[in-house]
Amino acid sequence: MNLHDQLGALESSLDALLRAATVPPVTGAAAQSAAASAAASVAASATDDIAEPPAPLPPRADEFEDTALAAADAQKQAPAEAEPESEPESDAPPALTVSRPDRDTIQMTIAGKSVLLNPQGVSELIEELSNVRASMSVEQPMGVAPGWRFAATKNPVMAVQKHANGDRLLIMRHTGHGWVPFTFSPDMVVELYAMLTRR
Repeated sequence: MNLHDQLGALESSLDALLRAATVPPVTGAAAQSAAASAAASVAASATDDIAEPPAPLPPRADEFEDTALAAADAQKQAPAEAEPESEPESDAPPALTVSRPDRDTIQMTIAGKSVLLNPQGVSELIEELSNVRASMSVEQPMGVAPGWRFAATKNPVMAVQKHANGDRLLIMRHTGHGWVPFTFSPDMVVELYAMLTRR
């Protein structure tokens, strides 16, 4: 029913009410019955005149594809948005922390990553660092720094090898550094002997 038909039905219902109002008043149960029937007819007319909303049309194929693509994009972006924001990186380099959980293990931690080293791993690390340090342009200090901490090895095991040019290779076993090699020229051998035998 279109809007014009609805208006016509409402006008006819209104006319019926006006005619009922001009009739001489009726008292008692008859008046209540007439009023009730008039109200019921108006309500029925108003209800009948309301048109049902049209059913929605099914989506077009291209709209369905657009909706599916939008949903897929939302799912891809959802995990990234759900992740907590990482803390801003500071300009300071990460600090190295070395601890000793027990006698035969050390733990090295840098930038939140930790590694445990056993005695063999510690020896390999010392050897690698020693080789790298020897190749650096900045040399070790020529003098002994005050307060320097060291672990001395008493009566180390030694091995000597003579080269064709007269130099001597002296290798001494340190309890911390392992085998430490030194090469002496003939003059330094004499000076070393003099230093060791000086009273």
